[in-house]
Amino acid sequence: MEMNTTILERARAYRDDTARVLSDLVKITSYSGKEEAVCRRIVEMCEEYGFDEVRIDGLGSVVARVGKGPKKLAIDGHVDTVEVGDPDAWNKDPFSGDIAGGLVYGRGTSDQKGGAAAMITAGRMLKELGYDGEFSVYFTFTVMEEDCDGMCWKYLIEEEGLKPDFIVSTEPTSCRLYRGHRGRMEMMARLKGVSSHGSAPERGVSAAYKAARAALAMEKLNEDLQPDDDNFLGKGTIVVSQVDVKGPSQCAVPDQAMLYLDRRLTWGEDADLAISQVKRYMAEAVGDPEDEIEVTMPDYTKRGWRDADYGQELYFPTWKIPEEHEVVQAGIAAYESLYGKRPVVDKWTFSTNLVASTGRHKVPAIGFGPGDEDQAHAPNEITRVEDLEICSAFYAMLPYALEVGAKA
Repeated sequence: MEMNTTILERARAYRDDTARVLSDLVKITSYSGKEEAVCRRIVEMCEEYGFDEVRIDGLGSVVARVGKGPKKLAIDGHVDTVEVGDPDAWNKDPFSGDIAGGLVYGRGTSDQKGGAAAMITAGRMLKELGYDGEFSVYFTFTVMEEDCDGMCWKYLIEEEGLKPDFIVSTEPTSCRLYRGHRGRMEMMARLKGVSSHGSAPERGVSAAYKAARAALAMEKLNEDLQPDDDNFLGKGTIVVSQVDVKGPSQCAVPDQAMLYLDRRLTWGEDADLAISQVKRYMAEAVGDPEDEIEVTMPDYTKRGWRDADYGQELYFPTWKIPEEHEVVQAGIAAYESLYGKRPVVDKWTFSTNLVASTGRHKVPAIGFGPGDEDQAHAPNEITRVEDLEICSAFYAMLPYALEVGAKA
């Protein structure tokens, strides 16, 4: 029997099991930095299915391996979730994990415990098939992505030395094949005024009015940003997400202003460019020299569930992979061998852990995951059981497709 047929049959046979795995994971609350219980459960599952190695890294992510080949393929899914938000907006208990009508319900079903469930089934199948090929296939169930995307992979590569040859993100793609997404960064701009008594505002220089003009300048900058050269990722964006104005009292002209900025970066844009643009546009709007406008990139540090302090600057580089790259072609071949048609090749709108592994460390990557992007962070989150079956088969097929592609 051909390998693709065998994998399809097993994925179908384990369809309900995969849905139950996802249901089990959804029932375990796992906000960022508080993933211990779900990670311990994943360890139990991987050990039950006979993975060759199962461990927890220093930051708290589960690293499970099947195979012992010289090359490394990593298949990644984060297991933390955002919080529920308004509980009245949910029709079901967000942590019910209910399975009904071909759907699994609950927080994290699409973003992105569905990917994790399909990964577990894929590893189970590879073990049962006796996979002994060119790859060590690492299944990484990573932590704190919702708080700081990619930091878990920055840790794995820079602190633990796990740098794969290829990586797959299982973030939701509606079972499409993705080969890029925009990067992002956060910035804090500070403007200074001169305080005076509120009864005589003409004696001062209002930082509040500067902030208003600076915010409108960011609206203009957003309009002026251009797409990448092939218009695959599209244009970058910038938005003012917070404004804070302070002065000596409520009866004074404010002399300090802060604008917090969310900047999405297309191909060819980086932190230095983004900071210089903000300074230039704000300087023109408020009439200050560029060197008097302070624009900084904040740092993120958090203690994870293993009590390890780790952090990074809030900069998440853009990435995209050419369609002719071997990992993209292997993904296309894997899908075609399973389903007899070419997958849709596209990109994410949001950001993933690949900002670190690929944007920062240049590991070639693709994305393929169950569920829909618009379910992420939304109330009444769902994913399709059919997607879980499709993805578990795809992940199991990919190492074989990579080996065939390398020999072609």
